[in-house]
Amino acid sequence: MIISVASGKGGTGKTTIAVNLALALAGDQENIIHFLDCDVEEPNAHLFLKPLIKKRESIEIPIPKIDGQKCNYCGRCAQICVYNAIAVTKHKVLVFPGLCHGCGACTLFCPPKAIKEEGREIGILEEGKSGSISFIGGRLNVGEAMAPTIIRKIKKKSIEKHKSRKNEDVKIRNQEIILIDAPPGTSCPVIESVKGSNYTILVTEPTPFGLHDLILAVEVLQKLQIPYGVVLNKCDIGNHQVEEYCKENDIPILLSLPLDKEIAIAYSKGIPIVSLDHSYKQKFVQLFQNIIKQFKIVYNRS
Repeated sequence: MIISVASGKGGTGKTTIAVNLALALAGDQENIIHFLDCDVEEPNAHLFLKPLIKKRESIEIPIPKIDGQKCNYCGRCAQICVYNAIAVTKHKVLVFPGLCHGCGACTLFCPPKAIKEEGREIGILEEGKSGSISFIGGRLNVGEAMAPTIIRKIKKKSIEKHKSRKNEDVKIRNQEIILIDAPPGTSCPVIESVKGSNYTILVTEPTPFGLHDLILAVEVLQKLQIPYGVVLNKCDIGNHQVEEYCKENDIPILLSLPLDKEIAIAYSKGIPIVSLDHSYKQKFVQLFQNIIKQFKIVYNRS
């Protein structure tokens, strides 16, 4: 099962929920947990999971390189580039690497075949283990804007590992769970992260900003036709408008967590909530059971 954890805005506790859910489920030896940190612009799940990184690889995108001897300056490459990464003058072709998405259209449609491609690093991908949890994460280089490229690589790597397990005929005793920590917001990196999920947890807080951005996130998931539910963090602050919105729109509140000084202190030290008290572990196990229940309801309806 693939469960993504998202939020309409940053600072709601999205990574906290994702990490603690992973640790709670990993405590059951019947579960096989894969954690994908797709928040590649500001990854911080490793601060809590503390994975032992065993492999790092560079992520590159192909950038066009013009062969001046072959180019006839027809301008076809600039016409075909929807990202305006190429400009053609009378005797020169200008390439803007920061705008290039590496789609390869310019190379494909160049009449004199004057374009070759060379790789440009935009970030790194890391693989490791945190206890029994398999960890894959990525990090976008400072100044780069191609987060979806790294997110696709992370998800592809996870799929490859899953297929490898099947090919090796590894017996899965109960269920294999992929947890995706998505970036905050509702832009392209978020859509790339949650796409293909069986269920998405939306983490929010009971504030006007929390409600506003929750509504945006709900609209995105409705478009993607992904079942979803809400985790209400810091549930004892603000007002009850988030709860009223969820009730009016038949959105399940899967878990409510209070604003707790003990949790905040542990968070600042990189200590997961489930390590504080056994009751928190039970709450996250119950969160997963609520997800399974809601997923079955939606599946039966469809």
